[in-house]
Amino acid sequence: MSDIVFTDARIVDGTGAPSFRGHVSVRDGRIEQVTRGTAPEGHKVVDLEGAVLAPGFVEAHSHSDFEVFVDSALSPKLHQGITTEILGQDGLGAAPVSADGAKEWSNRMQTLSGSNDAAPTFETVEAYLDAVDNADPALNLGMLAGHGTIRFEAMGMAGRTATSDELDEMRALLQESLDHGCLGLSTGLIYHPQIHSDTEELRALCEVLSPTNRPFVAHIRSEGHWLFEAMYEFISVGYETDVPLHLSHFKLSGQKQHGKADLALAFLNIAREMGVDITADQYPYVAGSTSLSAVLPPWVHGDGAAKTLEHLQDPESRMRIAADVEEFRIPFWENDAGTVGWENIRICDVGSGDPDIEGKTITEIAADRDADPLETCLDLLVEEELDVRIVIFLGCEADVETIFESPVTCIGSDGLVSENPHPRLYGTYPKIIGKFVREKNLVSLEEAVRKMTSLPARIYGLQSKGVLREGQDADLVSFRPEWVATESSYDDPKQLPSGIDHVVVDGEFVLRDGEQTGRRPGRTIRA
Repeated sequence: MSDIVFTDARIVDGTGAPSFRGHVSVRDGRIEQVTRGTAPEGHKVVDLEGAVLAPGFVEAHSHSDFEVFVDSALSPKLHQGITTEILGQDGLGAAPVSADGAKEWSNRMQTLSGSNDAAPTFETVEAYLDAVDNADPALNLGMLAGHGTIRFEAMGMAGRTATSDELDEMRALLQESLDHGCLGLSTGLIYHPQIHSDTEELRALCEVLSPTNRPFVAHIRSEGHWLFEAMYEFISVGYETDVPLHLSHFKLSGQKQHGKADLALAFLNIAREMGVDITADQYPYVAGSTSLSAVLPPWVHGDGAAKTLEHLQDPESRMRIAADVEEFRIPFWENDAGTVGWENIRICDVGSGDPDIEGKTITEIAADRDADPLETCLDLLVEEELDVRIVIFLGCEADVETIFESPVTCIGSDGLVSENPHPRLYGTYPKIIGKFVREKNLVSLEEAVRKMTSLPARIYGLQSKGVLREGQDADLVSFRPEWVATESSYDDPKQLPSGIDHVVVDGEFVLRDGEQTGRRPGRTIRA
């Protein structure tokens, strides 16, 4: 007898094929049967009455690396129907970090962790993944090796290119991380310390990655002023080293690039015609979210947080920062403030929790203080010791929709946990179903589900996930597409979605009738 039987389901199998009515049974953590005929007997029988049953959503870009130790249910994700998350994004992660660098890297990861406390670090990827398993997560979690973490372990926060010996150490650390089960390599080339790497460093690391056929995942050097140069660098590394490429949170930032989504997609399509296996992920919002310190020029970060704070309080350094921002003097630096304007940078939260700051733009805070916006930004970073998170309005709806419609684009929330997060942390997947599919008809429901299931599973080599088929892992989500919606907003982001009824992970209900069951069947996924 089956453990669970879902009857009268509208089966959307994750491949993009047309849906059909049928029954699905689960046994011993696997999908046992998918049939249009008579439903098998089961210990638990759930009549879906025509609701959709699909593979559990695979989040292509997640930042739950530290949140799993705080909320092992990963509640904002499981209520969206997510059953698998890919961690270690943007080149940043919890391992490998040796004891002598642990304090500095913990402080560096504070923004990512969403906590005022230092984030935990681990000496090896294996130790981190074991700790995640011991936390009993509700969802499945895979990890990418982080370029920034590896670079820090090899050469600290040094603001320069690597020596040959340091590059050899990075290659060895990457190989060890891959051996411990990392699903690929990620980088974030606007973030310190990997912002200081050159193309040769990326190429050398990808040569280690190439034999594994695992992807190189990148937040490229620029999504705004230097977008096309940054895309060219990324594609050339993949072409020359024969590694699969995956472009993180694909977007076009700033007025200069708005309306050019078709041109940017042409870059990807030309690369695919050249034999480069390149894909992308996206969140369905015009605003991004990151640390306010990301608006600083690379040289300000060059020697760690203490030196950064010194620069921010030095009059000559502040003049130099102002010139770099206003005049675009540094080629290929992602100058967010210069690109989108201070009026489009909004403070999510700060370490002190100051209500006179949170929820306001830099321009508004500057007006309150009767000060210049750039000076206000630098003062805030000093006052809060760099612990400032922002929402930055950088895109346009037309480009978001054009990128979403591309068959190479999958979905990831890129949500950072904080007291006042970006609404994507709670609303990404229901917004796709409710707005992009039901209201705007940008793609069919079957195609949207493919973008959330089999496409990211294929990208990350998750062979037993992403498709509703006999023998696959029993990671499932049931929802009513006519009801799915999110109330999560920039002003009130912590809102759980509606219309998602059941979530099953490895054959166990983690969400039933919209309520968490308390079960924690998730596990780490190791390549």
